[in-house]
Amino acid sequence: MSLLLHGSLVLATIIAIFPVFWIAISSFKSREEIQSSATLNVWPDTWLWSNYSNVVKANDYGFLRWFGNSILIALLTVVVGVFLSATAGYALSRYRFPGYRSALNSFLITQMFPAAILMVPIYQIITSLKLVDSNFGLLLALASTAVPFCVWMLKGYFDTIPISIEEAGKLDGLTPFGTFWRIVMPLSLPGLAVTCFYTFITAWNEVAFANIILLSPEKYTLPVGLRTYVFQFDQAWEKLTAGAIIVTIPAVLVFLFAQRYLVSGLTRGGVKG
Repeated sequence: MSLLLHGSLVLATIIAIFPVFWIAISSFKSREEIQSSATLNVWPDTWLWSNYSNVVKANDYGFLRWFGNSILIALLTVVVGVFLSATAGYALSRYRFPGYRSALNSFLITQMFPAAILMVPIYQIITSLKLVDSNFGLLLALASTAVPFCVWMLKGYFDTIPISIEEAGKLDGLTPFGTFWRIVMPLSLPGLAVTCFYTFITAWNEVAFANIILLSPEKYTLPVGLRTYVFQFDQAWEKLTAGAIIVTIPAVLVFLFAQRYLVSGLTRGGVKG
């Protein structure tokens, strides 16, 4: 039984890792070598490091501009999403107001629907606000998809913080907002790190919303811009794979920075209040 279990885990790991391995290796191959079906060679005949420099320099609008767009939108989504999630999560954790249960359930219900179903109503809202083809429109769409999960996450984390600590702050003359900002927020760093990581990854990897909201090539984010390397009659697979590897670097760096908070943040955030 143990052998079967470990064998299944090894097989599942290989299946999960192989696409990433293939992309990484293909980023050093020539276009002809990638497209060739006559060879089974895993390793490149010649390691073409120039693929990475070519993908950064190529196209009319600039890979670096798309990279900057992605960084800007991801960071703004983190700031807006985490602020809204923290304030809403704290209110749901500490106060019982009319409609409390409905508000709590509404955040949960939104997680029951796949993002594809939410695309049409969110796009209609963005259109009615005349925010199509704008970074702010994409920011609103991304924040609206990330906030519900983050609210539940932070609400569960705030539930684990003793109210007596906040009452001590009030005795020292802190206002309710001062208590929240100076006491609760510093104590919630692990939970905030998890929500920052989740929100950043959500915004950084987003393709569907960015594809329908951003119309001008100079406003593309990296995931949307990468598709321009593959056309009907010109498949630049070497640029696509090299670009895909570059896209993963910021996400990996954010994970390495936040990893020490992830376990404790997820564990405490999952406690039922």
